[in-house]
Order: sequence, then structure tokens, then C-alpha cells
Amino acid sequence: MNRAGRSAPIVGIPCDRRLVGNHPFHRVGEKYINAVRDGSGALPFLIPSLTPALPIDDILNNVDGLLFTGSVSNVAPHFYGGHEPRRPELMDLARDETTLPLMRAGLARGLPMLCICRGFQELNVALGGTLHQHLSEVPGFQDHREDEDDPLDVQYGPSHPVEILEGGLLAKIAGARSAMVNSLHSQGIDRLATTLRIDAVAPDGPIEAISLTEPTSFLLGAQWHPEWKFAANPLSVAIFRAFGTAIAERAAARA
Repeated sequence: MNRAGRSAPIVGIPCDRRLVGNHPFHRVGEKYINAVRDGSGALPFLIPSLTPALPIDDILNNVDGLLFTGSVSNVAPHFYGGHEPRRPELMDLARDETTLPLMRAGLARGLPMLCICRGFQELNVALGGTLHQHLSEVPGFQDHREDEDDPLDVQYGPSHPVEILEGGLLAKIAGARSAMVNSLHSQGIDRLATTLRIDAVAPDGPIEAISLTEPTSFLLGAQWHPEWKFAANPLSVAIFRAFGTAIAERAAARA
């Protein structure tokens, strides 16, 4: 890839690897691509989750930021010492083997990163944390899954408030102490990685947003889906704008 003379920063977005019939496809939801392009002013660059994975340096040498998306798949529990999954068909090892090392390497380089839903959970695992595989079965926690029979606008509509904690990246972006978010996840953070801090929590206790305890670059994880019709939600607009500012600054510094 020739980086010379380009006008927009590049955001790499790792793909899911899913079978369509008997053929593997690498894919990213269009809502994430649009949010990167229109909300962050960046050029979306899709990264296939191949086996073996693409060389990390080749990826990071050509992007100014990374966005890790939500997915129907879950992080394979052997990466965090969890029990065998009830539904192994929901695993995506090719994605795990791309994203987990990529997150660690991106963080080491100070690359701006935005991690959403599965990406939020991947971030915690990549840095040494663990997950609840069935959040609704944890005493005190509610069921945070969507009703798949509902229309998409209902599934992705505001579901519950989050308390935004002082001192974190999300508080700086939001400029508020609370926000309404959607909720479409069955898993969640159990033990938080030691290098991460809690930026927001749901009323029943699950962690909803995370950032670095000692920030060296833009790194935000959100358990909800700010990419969904982001332009209609002030907090989502602010998140993607802040991400866009960070990647533009990174691109300018690299140039």
C-alpha cells in the first residue's frame, strides 16, 4: 500500500471469518464501516482474519487506528482460562488469532483503538482479563441480550442507563455522568485486566466501558453499540469524533 499523498487517515477493521455454505467469507458489518467513514473521517480498511494471520507489522505499518467490532461470535474461552463453550459453533478462532495479538501490538505502538461489544471483550482478554460466558446467569445481573424477534430499531434502541465514572476517557468524551445505551450482549467482563480502568457501569453492575489506567494513546472499549445510527446519538457522535481526532493526529505525526 502506498501511503504517500493520501488525504484521509486509515482505520483497520478486522473481519469475522464465517462460513457461507461451505465457503469461508471475511466480513464486517456496514454500520461499522459507515461510522468510521462518516463519524471519524477515516478510510475504512478491512483486515481479513486469515490462518495463519497476516503479519502484524505489515498491518500496523499501513493504518493510523484500529476498530474492533461486535459479532455473533464469542472469544474462545481457552484464551482466558474459561470453561468449554456450550455452543462451539459461535467461536471464531481465526478472528481471535488476528485480533488478540493485533490489540497488544497496537497498544505497544500507541495506535488509537476503539473496541465495541466483542471488541470490548477481546480487549479485556488480550490484556489478561476474563469473561462471564453467560452474564444472565450471574447472580444480580440482568439479561442484557436483545430479543431477536424485535425489529432492529427496537433491538438497538436505548435499553438502560450507564453511570459514567469520573477520570476516564469516556467521561472526557461525554461531558456527562450518565447516558442511555443499547444492550445486545450475552457475555461480559468478569475480571478486569490490570492495565484497564472502568469508565462506565450498568445499574445492575456489569462493566460497560473501559480505558487505560495510564493512557498513552486513545483506547476506549464500549460494551454497547455506538455505531448503530451513530449520527442520531450525541454520545455516539462524540465517541467517533474523538476517535477521528486521535487517528488524524496519529496520521499527521507519522507523515
